[in-house]
Amino acid sequence: MTKSLQERYAPQGRCFGCGPANEKGLRIRSIVADDGTVVAKWHPEPHHEAFANILNGGICGALLDCHCNWAAAHHLMGAKGLDAPPCTVTAEYTIALKRPTPTDRPLRMVARVVESAGSRAVVEGEILADGEVTATCRGTFVAVKPGHPAYHRW
Repeated sequence: MTKSLQERYAPQGRCFGCGPANEKGLRIRSIVADDGTVVAKWHPEPHHEAFANILNGGICGALLDCHCNWAAAHHLMGAKGLDAPPCTVTAEYTIALKRPTPTDRPLRMVARVVESAGSRAVVEGEILADGEVTATCRGTFVAVKPGHPAYHRW
């Protein structure tokens, strides 16, 4: 099995959305695809539901926030020629819930960097169920420096 960005660069991460070491978290596994997008598969469980068979909107937001953040970190790592991704945080993001997201099947997430300058990357992402987009995100993610409270605290 291919290691995710989280497993490779933040194996002790405690983040609720993407931390491999958070046993009660969502444990997103973001993988860089051949075309440069960052993809993930994730299967909801009943305790993630807003109501029977429908994913909670806040969980949709957490999934896309973390997944897009890792897409930004990976992009900035390549753009700056680094051996590891810089620590990035969410500056802002917007979620659009397009239709109910089912919980009875695996979901797919896709994220792509659409703008980048200096230590910032703008990323667009989506959640898909059976190829149909259920939620989208557009966010700005920023690499932070030592002294920032979130610096390498994934």
